[in-house]
Amino acid sequence: MPDLVALHGWPLLAALAGAAMVIGFSKTSFGGIAALSVAVFALAMPAKESTATVLLLLLVGDLIAILRYRSVSWRLLVTLLPGVVPGLLLGALFMNVVDDLTMRRTIGALLLGMVLLQLWQRRWRTATQPASETHPNWLRASATGTAAGFTTMTANAAGPVMALYFLAARIDKARFIGTNAWFFALVNLSKVPLAASLGLFTPDALALDLVLVPAVLLGAWAGTWVIGRVTQRQFEVVTIIASAVSAAILLVR
Repeated sequence: MPDLVALHGWPLLAALAGAAMVIGFSKTSFGGIAALSVAVFALAMPAKESTATVLLLLLVGDLIAILRYRSVSWRLLVTLLPGVVPGLLLGALFMNVVDDLTMRRTIGALLLGMVLLQLWQRRWRTATQPASETHPNWLRASATGTAAGFTTMTANAAGPVMALYFLAARIDKARFIGTNAWFFALVNLSKVPLAASLGLFTPDALALDLVLVPAVLLGAWAGTWVIGRVTQRQFEVVTIIASAVSAAILLVR
């Protein structure tokens, strides 16, 4: 195993462990704050390589969330998934033709765009969400799936896109988290061969993932504890602040 301390240094490894905890936390509670982890990894490593490192940690979090939350809206998944494939392919093509600096700027711009979408959603959302689930719209689902595929392939930052879609579908909190977990588990699995074909799974990155998995597990435990103890408004504020900070750091670096 490579000497990760020599490669990154203790302070940076501690920061990456914290980011991995946030990944686990977001997968079992409030997904939007994972944007902060994306930014931390993109700053600590080459931006393209960081997407593969984060991808494997996200898969660990997805598995935990699937085991924890069993309520799933399968009809929403069925309408979303076909649109993801072209989005993933467009994202893989983009990653193959841009340099590392452009990739970092792109991640920052995508995160900033997600912040603006969150603000728009907060501005127009009604004070109370109806409890009944709406029937999925195929056109909206296709557009959402494509956008999610592109953003998750290039920046692992599709969480806010899906949050808006699931909120529009008016599903309850438990079904929201469970459906979100299954969606990203399937999408992230499909991204593995694409990332591998781009040569992003380096030995150092895989070793780093192995070291950081316990941090993901700890974060996932914390997420399951916190989810019932904070308000929706608190969640939205934290998500927007974390995403805005992440985008700003990447855009100015």
